[in-house]
Amino acid sequence: MKYVAVAILTTLFGGAIATTSVRTRPSASPSLRPAYSPDQLEAYLGAAALAYIRPGLKIVVNSVTIGSDRKPVADLTLTDSLDQPLDRLGKVTPGAISISFVLSWYDPITQNYTSYVTRTETAGAGTPHAGATAIQAAADSGGTFTDLETGHVKYVFGTALPVGFDGSRTHTLGIYSTRNTTDIAGKNYYANVEHDFRPDGNAIAITATWDEIRQASSCNNCHDPLAAHGGARQDVKLCVLCHSPQTTDAQSGNTVDFKVMIHKIHSGKTLPSVVAGTPYRIYGFGGAIIDFSTVGYPQDIRNCANCHEGTDATRKPSKGFSWYTAPAPAACGSCHDDIDWTTGANHPGGAQPNDAVCARCHIPWSGQEFDASIQGAHTVPYRSAQLKGISAAIVSIANLAPGKKPTAVFDLRNSDHTPIDGTKLLAFAPMYGGPTTNYATFVRESALATNNARGSFDAATGYTSYTFNTALPANAVGTWSVTADIERAFSLRRADGKPNVTGVESTMNPVSYASVDGSLLSPRRTVVTIAQCNVCHDSLRLHGGQRLNTEECVVCHNPTKGDEDRRPASAAPAESISFQRLVHRIHTGENLTQDFTVIGFGGSVNNFNEVRYPGDRRNCAKCHTATSFTLPLPSNLSFVTTLRDFYTPQGPVAASCLGCHDSRDTAAHAYLNTTTFGGSAPAEACATCHGTGKEWEVAKVHAR
Repeated sequence: MKYVAVAILTTLFGGAIATTSVRTRPSASPSLRPAYSPDQLEAYLGAAALAYIRPGLKIVVNSVTIGSDRKPVADLTLTDSLDQPLDRLGKVTPGAISISFVLSWYDPITQNYTSYVTRTETAGAGTPHAGATAIQAAADSGGTFTDLETGHVKYVFGTALPVGFDGSRTHTLGIYSTRNTTDIAGKNYYANVEHDFRPDGNAIAITATWDEIRQASSCNNCHDPLAAHGGARQDVKLCVLCHSPQTTDAQSGNTVDFKVMIHKIHSGKTLPSVVAGTPYRIYGFGGAIIDFSTVGYPQDIRNCANCHEGTDATRKPSKGFSWYTAPAPAACGSCHDDIDWTTGANHPGGAQPNDAVCARCHIPWSGQEFDASIQGAHTVPYRSAQLKGISAAIVSIANLAPGKKPTAVFDLRNSDHTPIDGTKLLAFAPMYGGPTTNYATFVRESALATNNARGSFDAATGYTSYTFNTALPANAVGTWSVTADIERAFSLRRADGKPNVTGVESTMNPVSYASVDGSLLSPRRTVVTIAQCNVCHDSLRLHGGQRLNTEECVVCHNPTKGDEDRRPASAAPAESISFQRLVHRIHTGENLTQDFTVIGFGGSVNNFNEVRYPGDRRNCAKCHTATSFTLPLPSNLSFVTTLRDFYTPQGPVAASCLGCHDSRDTAAHAYLNTTTFGGSAPAEACATCHGTGKEWEVAKVHAR
């Protein structure tokens, strides 16, 4: 054994410098340490602090046995990230560890769990069902812990299994655990474990297991990570142990069966019941009302496979196909909640008192789209096999020079490589903008033949050319870009005989760069990529579905642009739509202190204050490219016109940071750290404290 003396810094632990002696076991290699990413608090701790804290929490179930009194006994190992033992009580090693146990048996026919431990909840006064009671699955209570040695724990359940329980069924022991190190490390550590076993000891025969969703490749695409009930419950398989048909929220009367609750939460404001005026609410611990009626799912709700099967083929759940092979009123009626299964109202198949005959009509896949088959009924239009497909590339750019009218040549093709006459599309709008250092000017024109535009199609090459009516400014300098909005109408045949599905087909907006004055070519710096957006959005399609590329977004959403073109004079001043401010404010949503409303096309009023970002906004790298959010920023970036904020203009750093941190105090902080030095271009002092390697660098203050 050895003793490690650790100097704990004031900035880490919020007190005077102190020296603490703690008895630890020697690690296999003193220099060994996990690799921490810049978004983790541990990345900024020294070796001594890490040695004291011993970050992490891992739990291994060594065995589960059933005692002669029918009480389950779990044998566990508790370790840190380096597999060194942790003291459950937090005396030998820092951070006491709380551990909760759920034990449920699995029915492979219904694919539902039933918990052995339940509790009765009574709805409180003032709730919709005051005085009503409901049974809920629960964690075990009244059990006994025995610490056999540091890091080795035995737990005997307080609940005995019922007489005659079926030991041949698959049972799952679920564990959720918290290592409380908030006062020590500034964060807690969580661990979830789901251990499948058979009480009769026949481990070889465990074939019936729940494996329908894996959060790593589905939920955590958006949730970053999924962390419910205060953060301690992060595995979907753990969730379903309690969120089963046996559990109801007494306050609202709603079931919290996972397959019903999750579909309803993600449908949110599009639920037929919500649209009709009935909010969807669940009452949480302590009677807190959680209203999901404003939830806006960030992609097409028909993308069932994205959640059920995940987006990583290497981690596809073995039973991820259940969404289209096991139709049932409970699951299907959770999204389609205007159906009355008893009377058959709003269900073409009539009354369905149970799920016995659902599969007769709702087969997995008929080979056709938009019919009663489950995959067919959930066809996402932009993924339809009936679409011809569009590809777009810029072949050449001529006369992109000061005072001249540029000509751009586009190669537009169907998926079978046949050419498309761009002048005959629903929309074909070439655009140029610049300079790329700070987009300040952009011109968007229609190249359609119906507009008598200067567009032409060359049948010999298959190319569509367009010469702009508007010349570049005479003082244009640097690198400029050319892009285009492209879309055509579609009418997709429904196999069920109902009216065709109509909409627009578009493609990734092509972007090409050219120097207008012979200077070194300098494409727009990449701050975000559409691929990062689509991790959560699946296929981000804006402004009617014709803009799919963030490289194009920034051309219009530039530092000086606002919604003045569409905002009525009575609602002045204009709201900035500069990309960094717009996107940060949209994703901050319900956490904003200011109103954020943008007037869009046709005078549409777009208020974003109810947006619920499903992830953790401190994880800047979730959206940003590797170093695009580090300071200092390039010195040639423009200030942003922010007429509806506390001050204007704002520096490029302030406009970004105040996008999320929008309070008066933070605005004052940014304002006081901006100066002009006697009439020169404004400068920000942000990097002095928040720059790379500084005490309050951006990555460090956002670390989790």
